[in-house]
Amino acid sequence: MTPDAVQGLTILGSTGSIGVSTLDVVARHAERFRVHALTANRSLERLLAQCLQFEPELAVMADAAAAAELARRLKEAGSHTQVAHGMAGLEAAASWPGSDFVMAAIVGAAGLLPSLAAVRAGKRVLLANKEALVVAGSLFMEEVAAHGAEVLPIDSEHNAVFQCLPPGFDAGLAAVGVRRILLTASGGPFRTLSSAELARVTPEQACNHPNWEMGRKISVDSASMMNKGLEVIEAHWLFGAAPEQIQVVVHPQSVIHSLVEYTDGSVLAQLGNPDMRIPIAHALAWPRRIDSGVTSLDLFQVARLDFEAPDLGRFPCLRLAFEAIAAGGTAPVILNAANEVAVAAFLAGRLGFTAIAELVEETLQRFAVEPVEDLQQLLAIDRRARALAEQALQDRI
Repeated sequence: MTPDAVQGLTILGSTGSIGVSTLDVVARHAERFRVHALTANRSLERLLAQCLQFEPELAVMADAAAAAELARRLKEAGSHTQVAHGMAGLEAAASWPGSDFVMAAIVGAAGLLPSLAAVRAGKRVLLANKEALVVAGSLFMEEVAAHGAEVLPIDSEHNAVFQCLPPGFDAGLAAVGVRRILLTASGGPFRTLSSAELARVTPEQACNHPNWEMGRKISVDSASMMNKGLEVIEAHWLFGAAPEQIQVVVHPQSVIHSLVEYTDGSVLAQLGNPDMRIPIAHALAWPRRIDSGVTSLDLFQVARLDFEAPDLGRFPCLRLAFEAIAAGGTAPVILNAANEVAVAAFLAGRLGFTAIAELVEETLQRFAVEPVEDLQQLLAIDRRARALAEQALQDRI
């Protein structure tokens, strides 16, 4: 592909915050990108508007009835976009022949299979779905190598690390002189609350992040610091970093997005305003650069940069994630499944905020960790872990 060639793009999860930001960047560079496929879970109206604006060849919804309604309304509007539904539709979008890039932005473990379909089709995968690596890290990276795919991280922290690492880091961090990776964390909306105050917080408070605009599930994960724990696991697979080579640093301003320390004592950092269009634009244009639409960082307005160690007593989800990666095998699958059940229950008013970590830890303690064998095993364990977490939740009510 020549640098100036028009590049085809699929967006898995186009109606979520990452998908919307991606389309914002794409619209700024209409001469460089052609949208071939868009997918959504339930947001029919937003997907309809996106289809009418970007005219993809394929649109996918999770539900058959919603897909039928979308198809009807697109036809009425004179659109020629094909409509599909379900996992088969998602996998078709992920492997769509005209797409060079696939933005994998479906939240949760539901994004694993479509992301794998993109990898197996040899696409450049812009990975915003961290659960694909949390649930199936070793298998996912093996598929990347086997099919000649590329993975570029979209999470602001991992994209920052990627920008700070030298070429050839896939040969091993020690081989390129890297000592450790420092993942920054904002600390979320409850960074300064006591344990007693944390027990009383509401879903609305948890979703009110001080720096980032995110979906509800990710916002709760950020508030509990489980999001940072999942990012530690993701960094392990993306960069071949051992757990002891990854440190989490609380940085409330969210201006430094992550850092890389070298063996000579140098520390490189990537800075920018807290706007996901920066890592999205970086990955879309890499190894070149394009305008993201984000305003320039004003260091005089920022004025100060603060750092502190995470409090694992008040935020035990981060501890549980480190323990899961140390245990290896299927432990991260169990961690993620139990967390998704717990967060859904918290958002529905069925579980207190501090009980999220309690439910996750209880599920991990009840479940035997196994060596990873294949994808079918991981998916089966994911289902069993969810069922066990649901049972533990019922026992609390």
